[in-house]
Parts: sequence; C-alpha cells; structure tokens
Amino acid sequence: MDDLTAVNDAPAKPVRTLPDAQTVTSVHHWTDRLFSFRVSRPQTLRFRSGEFVMIGLLDERGKPLLRAYSIASPSWDEELEFYSIKVPDGPLTSKLQHIEPGDQIILRPKPVGTLVLDALLPGKRIWFLATGTGIAPFASLMRDPETYEKYEQVVMMHTCRTVAELEYGRQLVEGLRDDPLIGEFVGDKLKYYPTTTREEFHHMGRITDNLSSGKVFEDLGIHPMDQDHDRAMVCGSLAFNHDVKAVLESFGLREGANSEPQEYVVEKAFVGDGI
Repeated sequence: MDDLTAVNDAPAKPVRTLPDAQTVTSVHHWTDRLFSFRVSRPQTLRFRSGEFVMIGLLDERGKPLLRAYSIASPSWDEELEFYSIKVPDGPLTSKLQHIEPGDQIILRPKPVGTLVLDALLPGKRIWFLATGTGIAPFASLMRDPETYEKYEQVVMMHTCRTVAELEYGRQLVEGLRDDPLIGEFVGDKLKYYPTTTREEFHHMGRITDNLSSGKVFEDLGIHPMDQDHDRAMVCGSLAFNHDVKAVLESFGLREGANSEPQEYVVEKAFVGDGI
C-alpha cells in the first residue's frame, strides 16, 4: 500500500510546451524521401503567396530547432501547408517526418521572402522554375487568383530525379482546373512541364537544358522567352539557382527584389539537404 501511495504521490513529469505552437491537421507521405503536411493557421497570420516562415520542433535540450519552409498553401487558405524532404540524420527532418495529426510544431508567424508577385515588373507570362521541394512556393502561387489576374500565361517547370517525386505537383496541377475556388481563374492559362533526370519519362532533362535548347518552347508550342513579356521565379538548390540565373540573363532578364522589381527573382532561403 505504501509503495502504491508513493507512486501516486510522485510528481508528474513536466510536459514541454512548444512556443508559437500550431497543430498538425494532416500528413501525406509521397515517397520515402518526400512528405507534405498541413497545420492550423494562426488567426493573426497574414502572408503573401510565395513567402516562407520558420517552422520546427524542440531539440533534445528543449531549444527550438527551426528551418525556413515556404508556405505551399495560398494566402486565402484557412490552414498552412508545407512540403518537405526527409533526411534520415537531419537535425530537424529526422524528427519532423514522424509527425502525425494532433501533434504540434513551432511556427514563427513572421512571413518573408522574395518569391512574391510584387517583386516583379508587370509582364504577360510568368515562369515558375523549381527542383524537388522547391515547388512549394509555386504550389501557393498557382492557387492564388492574383497570379492569373496579373499574367496571361503561367508556366510551371518542375524537375525531379524520378516520376514518383513529381506526384505532389502533378496532383496539385491536375486538380486546379476543377477546383471550385480557383478553377475559373486558371482556365487554360496554366502550362505544366514536369521532367525527370534519372528515370524514363515523356519529358526529361534539366530545366536549364530545356530552356537553353528551346525544347520547352517547342514542346509547349509557345514563343521563346524575352525581356518584354516574360517574368520568372526560381526555387531550388544553390547550384540550381546559380545555373538558372545565367540562363535567364541570357534571355535578357534581370534579377529583382521586393525593393527593386525586375524580370526575375530567386529564393535564397531554401531548405538544404542537411536539414
């Protein structure tokens, strides 16, 4: 009896509460390397489609472990969506990939970023150029009516190693035209050009190669890129961003920013391979 009393009287293990906590509402594992998840949205959070926030979990010492993640949902969505890689020994994603609905994550409600429509000069056609999870900010922008109000044509180029890694983007794009909220804005304006680099697919090759060779223009039946009509946004690894910038500038496009809009912008705060 005394032993039982001792157990009952033992102090409860303290529960660590997360700062800026938001609740996970759904999780989808696309491949063994990729997953997406949705979380509750702070009532006070306002953001522009294409921006990113810092999200994360507590580390073993109880300190916030945060990384920049683009918000994949559009600014009108009641929840926030994120798209992530899984790194087995990554400080954050080794833990984040195991989240389930009902769990909490840290979300710092201070959105920033370069991949916003206001950072570009007015144009007629906009290019979204992404590799891997770099499609996340464009998942937001492709679901924003303002994108289609500002541009006559939207081209989404997305390159991954395998066909399975394209699935998140494929399902999103294919669902847009029938979406009751955004479908009427999308119409025939959106052109989707997915490619692979390692697995056989009907379109293959790197984005830089398909732009430089003119293959993407030929395949889509559209005129080549030029400074007067075209605008572009770039999101991928540092090496990808560097290579794409050179290609875009060969077409006469200049890099811009929120403070000085030009013909293209690059997101430099990306989630790297070691997360």
